[in-house]
Amino acid sequence: MAILRKTSLVGRVENLLVHKGAKDDISSSPVERIHAGFDGLAGDSHSGLNRASCVRVAEQYVEGTQIRNTRQVSLVSVEELAAIAEAMQIEQIQPEWLGANICLADIPDLTLLPPSSRLIFASGAAIAIDMENEPCRYPADIIDSHYPGKGRMFVKSAMQRRGLTGWVEREGEICAGDSVAVHMPPNRLYPMPDWASARF
Repeated sequence: MAILRKTSLVGRVENLLVHKGAKDDISSSPVERIHAGFDGLAGDSHSGLNRASCVRVAEQYVEGTQIRNTRQVSLVSVEELAAIAEAMQIEQIQPEWLGANICLADIPDLTLLPPSSRLIFASGAAIAIDMENEPCRYPADIIDSHYPGKGRMFVKSAMQRRGLTGWVEREGEICAGDSVAVHMPPNRLYPMPDWASARF
């Protein structure tokens, strides 16, 4: 029996972007359409079936270890970017400042979608959600270049609003303006025993 269920949530692709720059500049550039392949988004620096492990999985692997690339795609939402900007007391935050690939609209609390949710686009292309993308200093530096002195507020303001990372499960074209349907697994909480508590 299928465990993933289609929900009534239907969003819209507001912006599409690719990152082609250097590692020390995470900003991405807008495009009108993009091909999502099994190795990621065409032309994006984060594409690839595998990747070198980074600080985000430092407790699991020695940095630089080759692992499956579940961070092919970075997703943010219009509503959450506006909420971050409001918390930082600035006019706006552009998705390219966060190095995002896909900016969606009309999906409430995008960042809180459970891992393994699927985003099914109009063409049939599908992205499987890996997990929340925690905020870090790199977008903060870019924001600070637009709003001097405000970048330091980004990490705190963006907690649980920074968006998600994912990987391409079904290939296809994604275009600005396309609809996207949300499919979710059961939203359950693991009963963590006291002796096994993790640090969050």
